[in-house]
Amino acid sequence: MHAVKRIEVLADSVELTKILAGLDKAGIIAHTVIRNVVGRSPGADATQLDNVYIIAFCMPEQVKPVIENIRPVLNKFGGACYISDAMEIRSVRCIASL
Repeated sequence: MHAVKRIEVLADSVELTKILAGLDKAGIIAHTVIRNVVGRSPGADATQLDNVYIIAFCMPEQVKPVIENIRPVLNKFGGACYISDAMEIRSVRCIASL
């Protein structure tokens, strides 16, 4: 096992291509996209738009490039990004080869 970072992004589906391009530019090539997400948060109602939930994992040193690539999209178009600690149970070699 080894430490990784979990990246969760909630955004309007129109921005999906830009967000995935930002992840790709940061070296994050594996991700999961869940479409048609509906939710509610303080000050925002996400029921009016077609939203997506993106989940990805990366090595801790990749977090800064992810933030630099995704923050401008979220600041301009809205959405949220959460980064938390996680444990990967596969070998480090498997992640690096993705």
